[in-house]
Amino acid sequence: MFTLPRLTARLAVITAFAALAAACNTDSNGPSSKAPSNPALLAEREGHGGGGDGGSGGGATSSFAVLANAAVTCTNGTITGDVGTFQATPAGSVTLTSCPVTGTVHVGDAAAIQAFNAFLAAYTALAPLPGDCDAAHTLLSTIPASVTLAPGVYCTGAALTATDVTLTLDAGGNANAVWTFKIGNLTGALTGTNFSVVMAGGGQACNVTWWVSQAVTTTTSAFQGNILAGAAITLGGSLNGNAWSKADVTTTGTALTGCATSGTGNGNGDGDDDNDKDHGHKHHHDKDKDHDRDKHHDKDKHHDGDKDRNHGDDDQG
Repeated sequence: MFTLPRLTARLAVITAFAALAAACNTDSNGPSSKAPSNPALLAEREGHGGGGDGGSGGGATSSFAVLANAAVTCTNGTITGDVGTFQATPAGSVTLTSCPVTGTVHVGDAAAIQAFNAFLAAYTALAPLPGDCDAAHTLLSTIPASVTLAPGVYCTGAALTATDVTLTLDAGGNANAVWTFKIGNLTGALTGTNFSVVMAGGGQACNVTWWVSQAVTTTTSAFQGNILAGAAITLGGSLNGNAWSKADVTTTGTALTGCATSGTGNGNGDGDDDNDKDHGHKHHHDKDKDHDRDKHHDKDKHHDGDKDRNHGDDDQG
């Protein structure tokens, strides 16, 4: 049975992610008509208390791959998705050095402000609560060796450090499987060096959320999932997911691919829905067939009309 505080917390998560979806699908022309496709966006899943199958998501169907309070700096890398800062110039800045962005840069404009505020609400809603994780889903402060984890909610009491190890997230054939990692509480940073996160069993990077109390720092790491950080994010290597920080975001030599940047991604951070390729061709093919039928129909009508006119001329003769 859910207690009132637990139910209230669940409702807060749902409300926050609904706001996040609305904010991140809004542009200068108003809210997008595209519905969120990422199951991790919607709410914490069941199993919240024990952590067994449950998960929660900060993975948004969002145009913003990078969100920061004041500054975004990218050097010798790439960013797929929009980039935004809450602060406007001169306090806010986006500095790109040999860093092409496939998306739009927003410095303190209405879209960035709305998305950043929604991120803050989601960050608060996902904050660790007593009972989020049982003992089996409480991680050590250091990942000592390569390990495989099933979907669920995982917590650390403080920081998490991973060096020269691989973390495999195995969905067991369920493409909608969700992982949520809650690193720290009042304090706690995430640090990865030569750290690889690998998706297996059909798992999708955009269904992975890393809620971090403080800073996130990765060096020569291949990282998967959406980062929601309470302090600065500094990345080196690659990231399939969004990087959203209450402070600044800095990437160096990093290929960063945001989640569902076009609203049509398959949840793996590449913005391409492989399952819809054939469907898209079929849709165009059907339209072409309809168009051809219409053209033939029109030609038949004209042909019948010509015959009628000729027949009328014969009668008059």
